[in-house]
Amino acid sequence: MGPAPVPFTPRRHGLGAAGWAGVLLLGVLASAAVLAPLVSPHNPEEIVADPFLTPGRAHLLGTNDIGQDILSELIYGARISLTIGFVAAALAIGIGTTVGIVAGFFGGWAEAVLMRTVDLVLVIPFLPLMILLAAYLGPSYWNIIIVIGVLVWARPARVIRSQVLLVKSLDYVEAARALGGRPVRVMVRHVLPAVLPIALAQFILAASNAILIEASLAFLGLGDPTAKSWGMVLYYAQVRNAFLSGAWVWWVLPPGLLITAATLGFAFTGFALEERLNPRMRGGRGC
Repeated sequence: MGPAPVPFTPRRHGLGAAGWAGVLLLGVLASAAVLAPLVSPHNPEEIVADPFLTPGRAHLLGTNDIGQDILSELIYGARISLTIGFVAAALAIGIGTTVGIVAGFFGGWAEAVLMRTVDLVLVIPFLPLMILLAAYLGPSYWNIIIVIGVLVWARPARVIRSQVLLVKSLDYVEAARALGGRPVRVMVRHVLPAVLPIALAQFILAASNAILIEASLAFLGLGDPTAKSWGMVLYYAQVRNAFLSGAWVWWVLPPGLLITAATLGFAFTGFALEERLNPRMRGGRGC
């Protein structure tokens, strides 16, 4: 008798439970950010009560050291934190996709130079470089985005380059090159659409990292003091000694939980998309 047949395992459709949980988390946070003027009980910049007011019916998360409503700060802070996450991730994926496509498509010296640059970015100690760049550029909303973008593009570049190596060997791409198609035209019309799904998954994961990095920089005092992100709320709680008093329960814990929720939302969604869209993670299962 021959070997027992391998049972057919159908390819999983959809994002799975974790993926949909991530989408739900992001949907709730994004809705709160968009509808902030409607759902926020107060203007986050206005003094509406006594300082260090404990949570109550009028102020569900109490007030900070100058009497501003913390819940309102967190609702409006979702706008800043999520915007930084999305814009910084878009910058990182733009750089990473360009580097990955050029390196994988041309090969040779271009690939050698670009991939050694990727390796260099990946091996440099991340935290000291992040602090150094943020301190040098100064506390600005856009400087934070630039710092994040130039620090997290390397991993997407490596993943996309691997996919380009597969795509450029396909018959229709080789035919386009054999017929005299210009390299830029072939990359834009044939290679780029094939790697966009993986770039989307990498974008979601990069946004997760971006929110964590922004919160870390803000907590260290390197964020934009004029933009009240979740990280800046934590920073002001730290410098006003909320960690040493009972105020940490309503001033420190909620923004920390929101940062965790956003990070998990992006991570669950990104991993689910990457597993579904990245051929290397499909386990070689048939259709």
